[in-house]
Amino acid sequence: MHTIRQNQEIVIKGYQSGALIPNLFNLTTISRSAVTQTVNEGVEMTTRAAKRTFDIFFSSMVMLFGLPVFLMVMAITKLSSKGPVFYKQERIGRNGSPFEILKFRSMIVESEVNGPQLTSDNDPRITPWGNFMRKTHLDEIPQFWNVLSGDMSVVGPRPERAHFIQQIVAKAPAYTQLLTLRPGITSIGQINFGYAETVEEMVQRMFLDLKYLSQVNILTDLKIIGETVMTMINKKGK
Repeated sequence: MHTIRQNQEIVIKGYQSGALIPNLFNLTTISRSAVTQTVNEGVEMTTRAAKRTFDIFFSSMVMLFGLPVFLMVMAITKLSSKGPVFYKQERIGRNGSPFEILKFRSMIVESEVNGPQLTSDNDPRITPWGNFMRKTHLDEIPQFWNVLSGDMSVVGPRPERAHFIQQIVAKAPAYTQLLTLRPGITSIGQINFGYAETVEEMVQRMFLDLKYLSQVNILTDLKIIGETVMTMINKKGK
C-alpha cells in the first residue's frame, strides 16, 4: 500500500524534473512552479482571495443552517446499513498534495477489497439509501469541512485518487493543469457529466473542468452552485 508521500510523488513525478506538461496554451517543457505561475497569472490575486473568502463564508452558512439536515442524514445512514456514518478516502489536491476527503458512506463496508474501483449504474455495492444520497448529492455535504480546512473549494475540479490520476495523465497530460487549483465539491464537469464509470469518461469530464480555468470568478461559482442545487432537487446526480 502506498504511503501518502509515495502517492504524492507518483502524481507530481516529472513536475519538478521538467517533464512534458501542458500549460494553458500549448505543450512545453516547464517546471511545476511555472505551471502554477501560469494559472495564477490568469487568476488574479484579488479573485483568488475573494474565492477563498466566499468558500469560508458559504461553507460556514451551509454547516450552520444545514445542521438539521446533516444530523438527519447521519441518523438514516447509520440506521439503514451496517458500518460507519462517514467514509474517508485519500484524494489528490492542489499541487499534488494528498488529503482525506470526507463523505457520508453510500456503499457497503469493504466495498473495495479488490482494490480501487469506479462506480457504475446499479452498482451492487451502493446501499439503497446511498443511491438516494448520490442522486441528490447529500453524500457530499461533509466535504464542506474539507473546504473550511483549506483542502477543497466549493467550486473546482473534482479530486481524484492517485491510482486513477496516473491513468488519466497517461491519456491526457492536460489533467495536470487541474492540480494548480483547489479541488471542488461541485464543478462544470460534475453538473454536465456526473460520476465517471471509466478512465475514458474521467478524461471526458476533465475537458469540461478545464474550461473553468479560463473563467474563475465568483459569478461563475454562483452559477455552478445554482445549477448544482437544481441537480439535487431533480435527483439528476449519478
